[in-house]
Amino acid sequence: MIALSSIARREIDDALEVALDRLRIRSAALGEASAALGEATAASATGGKRLRPALVVAAFEAFGGDIRHSPGLWRVAAAFELLHAAFVVHDDLIDGDVERRGIPNVVGRFRERAHALGGDHDDANLLGAAAAVLAGDLLLFEATRLIATAPVTATQRAALFVLLDDALLVSAAGELADVEQTIGADLPPADSLIRTARDKTAFYSFQAPLAAGALLAGASDDERAALESAGSAIGVAFQLADDLIGTFGSRAEAGREPGADLRASKRTPLIAMAAETEAWPRIASALAMAPTGPIAIAEAQRELAASGARERAVELIADTLRSARGRAADASLPRDAVVLLAALAAAVEDRIPR
Repeated sequence: MIALSSIARREIDDALEVALDRLRIRSAALGEASAALGEATAASATGGKRLRPALVVAAFEAFGGDIRHSPGLWRVAAAFELLHAAFVVHDDLIDGDVERRGIPNVVGRFRERAHALGGDHDDANLLGAAAAVLAGDLLLFEATRLIATAPVTATQRAALFVLLDDALLVSAAGELADVEQTIGADLPPADSLIRTARDKTAFYSFQAPLAAGALLAGASDDERAALESAGSAIGVAFQLADDLIGTFGSRAEAGREPGADLRASKRTPLIAMAAETEAWPRIASALAMAPTGPIAIAEAQRELAASGARERAVELIADTLRSARGRAADASLPRDAVVLLAALAAAVEDRIPR
């Protein structure tokens, strides 16, 4: 969504590599099993689009920061990448996923390890779950340590820890709500599902990284509040677009099998919107069959589109992004910050599957 300059990418990658090498080395000194955990943990934080670090750097520059004279910037940006990696490891465990980007994730690696050690199915599940919990914990601490050791002022560090604290708490609440909303026969209302998306994703992925970059550049409290408000709205729109991709997107757009959210019977705001239409009985029947294969998924996609739910979701994304742009324009933010928020909103619009 936001491209990192070659300098920024190199500095962030270097900060991450130093942190992950430290983890590998210290883990290896504690024995073979610990070494395997260190390698799996480091691997889970390797690669990716670096969206959250990019937002930290982009906000820093938008508020007048000079990347040539801010050594603390790179550790803080890297911290948000490790925070994301920790949440992904735990989220994969909660969702029962054993792969990430087509290769075994931490759970998958340690299930394989359990079988290699002679364990049965239950042993593999236990070891995989334990490793994922521990790997996520290690990454959470490493993110905290990077902020604790970044060369920033005491005032900045205290404010960064408030952001980190809020990101952890809000995301945990969102994750728990996401799981609870899968329980029971009743479909949660769309506004409840949207609130969960905001808590689970928007805060730590958009609001907090943008605020962190602005903070390091010396933005005022009012400017950071305005930036966070607009960033939160963009984050919600991003997740709504992601839901459309998971339902209607192509393999190229989704990076996985088309209709993956339908195959997993995922409850999203899109589905809640469909439940409010007269076509819901037909849609519900089609959704019940979707996990059986591509033909059933295509039928569910047709029913959802015909009901108007897809169009309503697109309209909601447009309204949310319009609100974000309005908040940015009305807050007397620096021109570069308004331009950044506009670019992020446009990037979200471009993600909507056609």
